[in-house]
Amino acid sequence: MSLVRYQPLNTMEQLRREMDRMFEDRSATEETSNIATSDWIPAVDIKETENEFLIHADIPGVDPDDIDVHMEESMLTIKGERESEKKEERDGYKRIERHSGSFYRRFSLPDTANAEKISAKSKNGVLEIIIPKQEKTLPRKIQVK
Repeated sequence: MSLVRYQPLNTMEQLRREMDRMFEDRSATEETSNIATSDWIPAVDIKETENEFLIHADIPGVDPDDIDVHMEESMLTIKGERESEKKEERDGYKRIERHSGSFYRRFSLPDTANAEKISAKSKNGVLEIIIPKQEKTLPRKIQVK
């Protein structure tokens, strides 16, 4: 599993992205961009046990059918989208803090991960991904004849 470095200026970067998004023409950039981007990043917990790796991602308000989890070349990718409420009236809002839009996370898995048996489930806004470890080959004695 890869570690993510704490970046205290991340809030300023997020503010810059929000300002850019506010002033850009979304229809033009969505059609021409092939780069996967994120509007928000779900928080994750990663735990290793004797037999498996566990990833818990906080994705409240996201329908499990809108979550894409796939594994390719030792990279586990989680992506999806949380729709925002499209209201034309903004009169009653004082502050909007809930993130909406697409999210995208990638994790590099170790060689001990069994990619064929990865499973995922979502319950109460938490995505749980279970990545079993490969069965260890037990040492055996080879008789010389």
